[in-house]
Amino acid sequence: MQDLARGDSPQIAAVVKVLVALDADVILLTAVDYDRGGVALGLLAEKLALAGASYPHRFALRPNTGMQTGFDVDGNGRTGDPRDAQGFGLFSGQGGMAVLSRLPIDEGAARDFSAFLWRDLPGALMPDGPDQGLKAVQRLATTGFWDVPVITPSGPLRLLAWHATPPVFDGPEDRNGKRNHDEAAFWRLYLDGALPMPPPDAPFVLLGDGNLDPADGDGLRDGIGALLSHPALQDPAPRGGHGRTEPAHAGDPALDTVLYEDIGGLRLDYVLPAASLQVTGAGVLWPPADDPLAADLATASRHFPVWVDITLP
Repeated sequence: MQDLARGDSPQIAAVVKVLVALDADVILLTAVDYDRGGVALGLLAEKLALAGASYPHRFALRPNTGMQTGFDVDGNGRTGDPRDAQGFGLFSGQGGMAVLSRLPIDEGAARDFSAFLWRDLPGALMPDGPDQGLKAVQRLATTGFWDVPVITPSGPLRLLAWHATPPVFDGPEDRNGKRNHDEAAFWRLYLDGALPMPPPDAPFVLLGDGNLDPADGDGLRDGIGALLSHPALQDPAPRGGHGRTEPAHAGDPALDTVLYEDIGGLRLDYVLPAASLQVTGAGVLWPPADDPLAADLATASRHFPVWVDITLP
């Protein structure tokens, strides 16, 4: 929030340029810090409006990141560390999610499943740990599970939003890998009506950072694979291009949404409309290196925006 208030952050200036270029009606932001009054999100919206992109409707809930469990989750002999939180965070609200929209948001009809316990997921892979009481409080969502209706001229369109943990940075118990798998499984089971809450009404779009490539990198890929092939969803396979050749990768590099210097490009970010929706266009905003926007994208984030155009019934 301080960076937004000062107005001298190169990253924020780049984010504004990228979002203006993206020109989307509805945007899900991930890895954005949460504050209770929405002050930071309001400041960002002001900067966007000054740049010609008005987003009068905004939505954010407190994320699980930085919310302490009270247990020694990482087993280092003390509590209160970032890894002891419901989702990794140096402070409560670090790296949350937010929705910017040109269309009204029905906040009263939004559903928040961020408190859903990992142990309650059918077939959960949750490993045992030194503190058995952790299972009684450990939430499944690293950041959050939201079902947020946006009001369109054709009626409500539900946004199913999430940002999963990366399936690395743990030990031989593969806690993060199993959690990443189960975060994807949550949405599959939610769509199937196999959870305590009723499934979402169509039309809907599942979107967010799944933090797992279905073909390359570390992780239990059957979780995201089963979600991508779910009959209630369609994968428009948005394409971009970082221009690199990666013969060691099995996946199509045109589908990559993030670029790491050490492991190369991965497809981690998804926009998956309901199977009943008509998709008229899709892509990854990844301009060639000589495009002036390329520098702004690199400054804004290592992740590149995924976009999908849909026609509502």
